[in-house]
Amino acid sequence: MARAPSRASKGCNQMDAQATPQQRRLTPRFLKPVIKSEGFRKALNLVAAAYIRFVHFTSRWTVVNRHVPLSFWSEGRPFILAFWHSRLMMMPYCWDKRVPMNMLISQHRDGTLIANTVESFGIKSIRGSTAKAGHTRARGGALAIRSLIKLAAAGEAVGMTPDGPRGPRMRASDGIVVFARLTGLPVIPVGFGTSRRIVLGTWDRFIIALPFARSSFIWGEPIYVSKTADGDALESARLQIEEELNLLTAQADRSVGAHTIGPEPRPVRALAEAGQA
Repeated sequence: MARAPSRASKGCNQMDAQATPQQRRLTPRFLKPVIKSEGFRKALNLVAAAYIRFVHFTSRWTVVNRHVPLSFWSEGRPFILAFWHSRLMMMPYCWDKRVPMNMLISQHRDGTLIANTVESFGIKSIRGSTAKAGHTRARGGALAIRSLIKLAAAGEAVGMTPDGPRGPRMRASDGIVVFARLTGLPVIPVGFGTSRRIVLGTWDRFIIALPFARSSFIWGEPIYVSKTADGDALESARLQIEEELNLLTAQADRSVGAHTIGPEPRPVRALAEAGQA
């Protein structure tokens, strides 16, 4: 999930900024136990949830293609909700809170803040990630995926950020298409945009929505992954999810007059392989 930013600025042209050792030492030692305490974290969760509610209450909202999730909710059919990591803050309000939802959230300490905050809105969290095999988090991720598969089989929806918890920004990982293949659930993407925001200098360009804004959710159509999909078919589905999410997110930004934020450039090797395909 989102890592602590080194700085924040308004606008969308913010470059990455890494804290220097001198800057990191600015936190007094006597404050560190307070910051790490359970009481401080609970207070932070309450403040974060209250702020999100305030932003939602003071903003003017537009929801496009809401009939797509409504058809699933009304018929009791689960699906995989997909959105970019940077747009996570206001996502509890895209969901019908009467419908059970489970979010895959990383085991990073920042993930704890996010998990506790979204739980304030009735969204359950499953801790783990879609790390590749051999990664130090792979075991936790595998356990989380197994838990999510059981929940999906029980008819509950699942939420994922295909580019989390470490990026590349706005590039879908294989995890979401593999999960869709295993469960048979469709992936429904949604984009979020707001006219007043702060764009952080984090890997994902995390967006902090501001009050008194024009905000928009734009839903896409379901994307299905065959249970027999393999190799090229999985890559095609992954690319479809990525392109659709980028399209919806850009449309949501433009609909409220916000500058669009593009995905991280693909590595040179990936571009070369795509050219050989």
